[in-house]
Amino acid sequence: MNVRDAVATAVTQPIRDLSPLSGGQIGDVYHVTLTDGTPLVAKFDDGPEPQLDIEGQMLCYLAEHTQLPVPGVIFNQPHLLIMEWVPGQSRFSPQAEADAAGHLAALHAVTAPDFGFPFMTLIGAFTQPNPPTANWLDFFREQRIFHLMRQGVKLGRLPRSFVPRLEKLGGQLNRWLAEPERPSLIHGDVWTSNVLADNGRVTAFLDPALYFAIDEMELAYIALFNSFGTPFFRRYEEIRPLPPGFYEERRHLYSLYPLLSHVCHFGGSYVSMVDAVLHRFGM
Repeated sequence: MNVRDAVATAVTQPIRDLSPLSGGQIGDVYHVTLTDGTPLVAKFDDGPEPQLDIEGQMLCYLAEHTQLPVPGVIFNQPHLLIMEWVPGQSRFSPQAEADAAGHLAALHAVTAPDFGFPFMTLIGAFTQPNPPTANWLDFFREQRIFHLMRQGVKLGRLPRSFVPRLEKLGGQLNRWLAEPERPSLIHGDVWTSNVLADNGRVTAFLDPALYFAIDEMELAYIALFNSFGTPFFRRYEEIRPLPPGFYEERRHLYSLYPLLSHVCHFGGSYVSMVDAVLHRFGM
């Protein structure tokens, strides 16, 4: 079944227009207009093992358990995800950055008994195992760093020589990191194109990669890829002050996970960025 027929069957309405949109590491993304003028966004994946339903489940979780603005889910199956269309662009004024900080600070205040998540989630095209784990450093080492290390080696995108270096670092995390007071729910993939804003306000966060972690994981990702700048971090720290040392040290350690994710997806220069982090910490 092609995407037009799949969407029309799911919404039980004829389609006036369907046009491709940019973005989406899993499947293809389309702007859909129904004959009554209703705008929608559809993701379609006709591959052998589609997993769009996981993204839909994450969006539904956010809608049910948090105040984070996300598009409503209209139809959710492995091969097809249909969402409300939300106005906005991925360009941020200082006011929009400050608004994003308020939303994410509120999200990070959502907690749980353990690190992990009620179900397996995704970071791009790769799984995020989320077994309930009492200790953050154990979770970060085993379910994040070592998990993607093995994926990268298996794909041939991470040289095997990195394995003993990452394992050595994983065994010494307590030299630089401490256990947080409680788990924080994070979006997990605050890439610029995964946030929409309009008139100085955030209208939606897209494509989550949810799990309960430490809030600094989110902030390290944002700092690494420059998703937001000074107005964001200034406002965030007004709400949730960070312990000393995040910008100088811990953000580099926490950047290893998104860097390994990019190694798994793309290889190339991201391998040298992982190498630089390991050298920074003497590995």
